Amino acid sequence: MKEEPIEVEGRVQTVLPGTMFRVELNNKHLVLATICGKMRKRWVRLTVGDRVKMEMSPYDLNKGRIIWRM
Repeated sequence: MKEEPIEVEGRVQTVLPGTMFRVELNNKHLVLATICGKMRKRWVRLTVGDRVKMEMSPYDLNKGRIIWRM
């Protein structure tokens, strides 16, 4: 069985090289995140302060994938 991803919201705190971002969740936890393939394909730009929706694996809560910019 495949585990379902956890969806959380946060704010981009730092833009890192290689389409990586440091995102602060609503509970003040810092997560290293990358953008999903559709956002990369459509050239969606993210800057510091953007609100984003992420999905995270239940096994590793320190990394995530940004799936939506709000």
